[in-house]
Amino acid sequence: MSALPGLLDILIHLDEYLLPVVQQYGTWTYGLLFLIIFMETGFVVTPFLPGDSLLFIAGAFAGAGVLDVRVLIPLLLVAAILGDHTNYWIGRRIGERMLAWDNRIIRPQYVRTAQEFFDRHGKKSIFLARFVPIVRTFTPFLSGIGKMHYAEFARWEFAGSLCWVLLFFGGGYFFGNIPIVRGNLTVIIILIIGASFLVVGVEVLRQNREMLARRLRRQ
Repeated sequence: MSALPGLLDILIHLDEYLLPVVQQYGTWTYGLLFLIIFMETGFVVTPFLPGDSLLFIAGAFAGAGVLDVRVLIPLLLVAAILGDHTNYWIGRRIGERMLAWDNRIIRPQYVRTAQEFFDRHGKKSIFLARFVPIVRTFTPFLSGIGKMHYAEFARWEFAGSLCWVLLFFGGGYFFGNIPIVRGNLTVIIILIIGASFLVVGVEVLRQNREMLARRLRRQ
């Protein structure tokens, strides 16, 4: 049992421990990266796992030649897509029963935040949620509960996952090994997460402007 806290710490903070993991486990690292990116959105109870920061760090390691970019990009893309689709079907099959369970398992405030996000943006929320931590874990789940048309979900989800992987992994690959970036990695990760919220903020402002314009036309 003594090894369990160490294992959980590595899983939750793999973005910090990736180098020793690569050194110790070699090619098994690819499987671990796949698992964490899959689980972050694959199960509604694991929104705490690293996503944006892990993609950026993995990209930086690929840029340094420690990991193979030809393997990582398709691997991480498949992990992201499978995670969303798994969560969608969990929500569709047993989502309502899960929400009735002990709320310590699924936090109601996370569900409310994701539901408000979904209601505000409609189908586009599937794409936009990919760039918002926690919300991206709950949006596929709520899409399944709401019986969103699967083909519609799959189309928006693929676009979101593709852009998400290319943006964050590509950012790490091209910029992660610049000395000033490598020396201020914590600040960079915070800025990356902030940029994720900015993307959604721009969309919110655009929609609010359109709603205001429609109201003015009715007057």
